[in-house]
Amino acid sequence: MRDLGVGFRYLMRGQRWVAGHGKQFGFGLIPGLITLVLYAAALIALALWGTDFITWATPFADDWSSPWLGLFRGFLTAVLFALALLLSVITFTAATLIIGQPFYESLSEKVDRDVSPDGTAPESGLPLWRELVISTRDSLRIVARALVWAVLLFALGFIPFVGQTVVPVIGFFVTGFFLTEELTAVALQRRNVVLRDRLTMLRSRRMLVWGFGTPLGLAFLVPFVAVFLMPGAVAGATLMARDLLGEETREENEDEDDQAPAGSLSD
Repeated sequence: MRDLGVGFRYLMRGQRWVAGHGKQFGFGLIPGLITLVLYAAALIALALWGTDFITWATPFADDWSSPWLGLFRGFLTAVLFALALLLSVITFTAATLIIGQPFYESLSEKVDRDVSPDGTAPESGLPLWRELVISTRDSLRIVARALVWAVLLFALGFIPFVGQTVVPVIGFFVTGFFLTEELTAVALQRRNVVLRDRLTMLRSRRMLVWGFGTPLGLAFLVPFVAVFLMPGAVAGATLMARDLLGEETREENEDEDDQAPAGSLSD
């Protein structure tokens, strides 16, 4: 259970790191703003034409009498928009990281150099185009896994009581896990850790992952918050990646009682 608190501290330390490095914070906002505009445009289009799409997709209901026709298509429209919102939360990080790969690679490297005892940062040795291909491929694989969970949880949501209580909680933990995978991938890919090994590593420290990713996923539900938290989330995920790999991290002055376990960052 202690790992829950450790994970949350990494999230806060990442936000503090970018707050103390204003230039990197501003630099890291650019991909999130681009992605936000694209997602907002898609959601607005869905809100404007979602009803027309449902009408087109359900011609068999044209002859239904009122009020059943309106209730049926209204329900499907609401379901469609709810699914779009859920997918936007799940995929926002992946899309932002793909768009902002060069931005976040630079930010992550600077975090590594700042906390590394020897002031160096691991490098993949791969050209940028190759890193983009790997990042996009792995992100699509993670999104596919997340979609399977989203459909499953959506179906379970129709179970009385459980669907309104237990399922949403599970959904937030699932979202937190996938968010953490996407964010730590920035630092772990640079260390040539493949997707399968990353998932194994994260599953072995689920409490740490949930402590980092679940609060972040909840915060991402608030409009615009994701944009401003992304730079710090990448920084915090880089610090956590060092912990997962057992890399030595330069300690800052802090009371021993507040320090993370061995191998973790002590702020």
